[in-house]
Amino acid sequence: MIFDWQFAWSILPKLARAAELTFLITLVSFFAALAGGLLLFGLRMSGRPAIVRPLTWTIDFIRGTPLLVQVFFIYYVAPNYGLRLGPIETGILAMGLHYSCYMSEIYRTAFQAVGKGQWEAARALGLTPLRTFQKVIWPQMWPVVVPISGTYLVYMFKDTPILAAITVRELMQVAAQIGADNFRYMEPITIVGALFLAMSVAAAYLTRVLERKAAVR
Repeated sequence: MIFDWQFAWSILPKLARAAELTFLITLVSFFAALAGGLLLFGLRMSGRPAIVRPLTWTIDFIRGTPLLVQVFFIYYVAPNYGLRLGPIETGILAMGLHYSCYMSEIYRTAFQAVGKGQWEAARALGLTPLRTFQKVIWPQMWPVVVPISGTYLVYMFKDTPILAAITVRELMQVAAQIGADNFRYMEPITIVGALFLAMSVAAAYLTRVLERKAAVR
């Protein structure tokens, strides 16, 4: 089959709109994962067994089960318990929750990489624990957090096709529909691959820029 450039140009606007939705879902989910991971990290660092143990089990359970299962659970099972969300909201919640569990581990690893002597020195200078974390600990965690979180951002881009299972009109589903309607899959799938590659390369480049800035700090 020969690549039809005219057909490719005709379907590009529709795929571009789907790419915008894919980008939006990924970006919102990523920031939700950053915030959620920080919250989970803070709760685990509280040192209270009543909080730490069940939270650790929950994080391990979420990390150990497929994202698709979690998407189905939130979309099809959670409404029985009063949580009713649309497909896009379900996708954002599922991806944000799933990756927040991974981000909490990144924060914990970065935190443990900072020597305990930093806390002792800050305490000797009279800094409060919050001030110590903001001005001493977090800047040293940042170089560890940035590159790994950037990798997860790329993973999230590539996970969005899962949401087609709950009717989200993301990039891959739109391409598949175009292929089925026109009996031509080469052009839409090729364009989808190129768009995903472009978004992933852009995310990786941004991560490297932030990583260099973190190293300078």
